[in-house]
Amino acid sequence: MSQSDQPMPEASALPYSRSRQLPPYRGIVAVDAKDFTGYPAIEHGMISQAVPQVLQWSFERAGLAEVWHGRRFPASTGDGYVFGFDPAWMPFLIHPWLHTLQEVLTEFNVHSVGTVRIRLRVSLHIGPLPDSGGEFDGNGTPRNDTHRLLDSRPVKAMLAASNESITQVAAILSDRCYDDAVTGGFTGRHPDHFIEVPATVEGKRFDQRAWLYVPAPSGNLYDRRILGDAVVGEHERAQAAAAEPAAGQADGGRAGSGPVSYRADRGNVNGGGTVHGGQHVTNVEGGQQVTNVEGGQQVTKVRGDYAGRDFVRGDSFGGDYVAGHKAGTVHGNQGDTFHGDKKERRR
Repeated sequence: MSQSDQPMPEASALPYSRSRQLPPYRGIVAVDAKDFTGYPAIEHGMISQAVPQVLQWSFERAGLAEVWHGRRFPASTGDGYVFGFDPAWMPFLIHPWLHTLQEVLTEFNVHSVGTVRIRLRVSLHIGPLPDSGGEFDGNGTPRNDTHRLLDSRPVKAMLAASNESITQVAAILSDRCYDDAVTGGFTGRHPDHFIEVPATVEGKRFDQRAWLYVPAPSGNLYDRRILGDAVVGEHERAQAAAAEPAAGQADGGRAGSGPVSYRADRGNVNGGGTVHGGQHVTNVEGGQQVTNVEGGQQVTKVRGDYAGRDFVRGDSFGGDYVAGHKAGTVHGNQGDTFHGDKKERRR
């Protein structure tokens, strides 16, 4: 029958025309060889043949031969491979299969001296796809998204930035796959093994939340090319917050927030800031300054335990140093010895 003789699709087959059952949910795994086009054309056939062979070895070694032999709508993509499977197996593909694939590729590349080396990107996703045994099974949005994830910037950058002798596999999981299998507690890997990434594809309208997993990481994972500005920025802010004295974060030291203690051993405290009320500065050595203490006072070269709790009001203390605890000697131009209550103003 020629194309012109084929019947028009029924209205009931058109989208939004009526309700119908969803296709069966399938797990989808896709792999892609790094730098395939960079190899001479004569080697492309060898790589295309080697990829499914490596996959078979890894599934069998991981105890998942049933997944490989029962794969649905399998297809070679030239530099990779894709197939569907029962999504109940998804936790096992995340672990141990990805780890086993890393091991198999390491062995393969060690024994491939003088020939091609294969490093793989892997994407995992779950979604409804036609699977009735027909010629065009497996086509749909979940399949498209699986390939978009495989081509996304984070997983490509991860493999490119890592050591080729260590990292042979970089995997990216869709958010649905991660939520169902990882945060649900069904896979043998803690959520902290995964890194959230913004999955974008150059030249494509694709932008999804995804999760990066590398069985044998090398290099710097906190790379803006991999994680994107938002994720790296959040990581850097968290590091900076962890490095700050916990007490120094209490309400930012604003007026009316009550006593706040700041500590900086042999360092600078709030080099040009304003301190109000009954704040304390402890263990400040080496000529650091705290300015604008309750109206512009300045304390310089403070040694000892503290300069604290409103003991300077209205005037400024200068000279070389103020030493001791409650009573001390002020040297320099002041030239006097102060005793008793330090709250008393110098006249």
